[in-house]
Amino acid sequence: MKLLEGKVALITGASKGIGRAIALAMADVGADVIATARTEEELQELCEDIRRKGRKAEYIVADLRSTEEAKAMARKALQIFGRVDILVNNAGVSYPQPALETTEDRWDETFQINLKSLFFLTQIIAKAMIEQGGGKIINISSQAGLVGLEDHAAYCATKSGLILLTKVLAIEWGKYKINVNAVAPTIIMTPMAEKAWADVKKREEALKKIPIGRFGQPEDVVGAVIFLASSYADLITGAVLPIDGGYTAQ
Repeated sequence: MKLLEGKVALITGASKGIGRAIALAMADVGADVIATARTEEELQELCEDIRRKGRKAEYIVADLRSTEEAKAMARKALQIFGRVDILVNNAGVSYPQPALETTEDRWDETFQINLKSLFFLTQIIAKAMIEQGGGKIINISSQAGLVGLEDHAAYCATKSGLILLTKVLAIEWGKYKINVNAVAPTIIMTPMAEKAWADVKKREEALKKIPIGRFGQPEDVVGAVIFLASSYADLITGAVLPIDGGYTAQ
C-alpha cells in the first residue's frame, strides 16, 4: 500500500538506526525523502538505497549542535521539493552520567540537540505547512520521557520536555490541520544505545523490566511512525504512543 504516495518526508538523524529505518520505510510506502544528519557518506548511501526503490531522495548535512545550522537545514529542505508534508524529529543524543557527575557541557549539548534545535527547525517547517494546508509532525521521544532512568538525568529531562512540547504544538497547530504526535520507544539497539547500555549488568536489569522480554530494533518503531504520518491518523494529535514492550505498563 502506498500510504504516503505523493508526500515529502524530512527525517532528522537519518543516517543510521531508527532514522534510517524510518526513511527506508517511508520510501516503501510512497514518500520522497529528505534525509539529514552529520555524516555525509552514510546519507549518500541511504539516498542511493531509496532511489533504488523508485523514490526521490536528497540529503542535507547538518549539525544540530548549532541552532542556526538547524534552521538553515529546515529552510533548505523546503526548497528541495518545494514542500515538506511529514517531519520526523528523530535526531537525538544521550550521554549517560550519574546525576552527581553530570557535566554542564553534556547537559547543554543534550538540550541543544534534543529540544532547542528541534523546536526551531520545527517552527520553520510548521510555517510552511500552514501555507500548504497542513502536515504531520512525529517526534521521537523515549520511554525515558515517561519514566525515570538511572544515569539519564539530562536525557530524561529532554525527552519528557519533548512530550509536553508535542502536546503544546498539537493544541496550537491543530487549527492549521497539522497533526503533532510522539512515539516513546524503549531501548532500541542503535549504535547510540549500544554505547549507552554497554554495561552487561545494566542491560540485564533493564531487560527484566520489559514484559515482552527483549530490547527493540529500529524496525520496531517504523510501523507507528508510518501510521501517524498517514491519513489513517488524521484525528490523532497530541498523542504519545509507547513502543516499549510493556515497560511503562508497570
